[in-house]
Amino acid sequence: MSVGLLAVVDDILTAAVKASAKTAGVVIDDAAVTPQYVQGITPARELPVVGKIALGSLANKFVIIIPLALLLTAFAPWVLPWLLIIGGSYLCFEGAEKVMEWFGAHHGPGQDEPRDERKLVFGAIRTDLILSTEIMLISLASLDAGLGIWMTLGALTVIALAMTLLVYGVVALLVKIDDVGLGMAQSPVARVRTTGESIVRSMPTVFRIISVIGTVAMLWVGGHLVIENLAETFWSGPYDLLHVVTHWVESLGPVVVWVVESVLSGLFGLVYGLLIAGIVFAVMRILKRKAPAGAAH
Repeated sequence: MSVGLLAVVDDILTAAVKASAKTAGVVIDDAAVTPQYVQGITPARELPVVGKIALGSLANKFVIIIPLALLLTAFAPWVLPWLLIIGGSYLCFEGAEKVMEWFGAHHGPGQDEPRDERKLVFGAIRTDLILSTEIMLISLASLDAGLGIWMTLGALTVIALAMTLLVYGVVALLVKIDDVGLGMAQSPVARVRTTGESIVRSMPTVFRIISVIGTVAMLWVGGHLVIENLAETFWSGPYDLLHVVTHWVESLGPVVVWVVESVLSGLFGLVYGLLIAGIVFAVMRILKRKAPAGAAH
């Protein structure tokens, strides 16, 4: 009995490792995107906020994504591409909004204004829902169809737990590493003190770089989701163009192909996101203009 159970566990772990290997890019994106949501809050609230986002990520995976993915895969697989288009569109919009902020177009609270922790956590969990959806769907597609429902569920459970621990463990380390530097800066040992001071000085630059990587990641992942799933629904134009361009550079090796595909997906995501942002902000302006007249009336 125990031998059989161990064999099942081993099969589940083996399947989970093989399937999760293909999600590495999205996991890196998730880890790069999340620290943006913790910036601007008090140091004492950083780890509690990361903890809330991690719990929300687990809820996303176990309450929404895994049950829905298994049900839709079994009964309505045609719905999945449409859901991924919607999710990719949101990532493109959010990434484009960040780019607009770099050039001075602010549509939310300023950098010096206090951040609403509840809204911050909700926004992070909402973005995690989309990234986690892609992680779990890629994993599901990579699993052997002959595993059976319970083995598949077991493998997805392992992947969900492992990815959440990995991503939010890295995020927690990133947001608290400046405190480690401060502690080192108070050391009586000169070398340790110098290292701590260097860590503290470098963290603002590190977080700016992470913010840029996170924004690029949102545009890349969002653009990739939209391009790929548009081709599976009603319009293959962007996918065909991407395929033609990557075919030109195939002789340069798989790394070059991946870089070119990622850059083009990101550019598509930026243009598409700016289009969505333009529509959203135009509608918001119209509603704001009408609001005073309605209130006075």
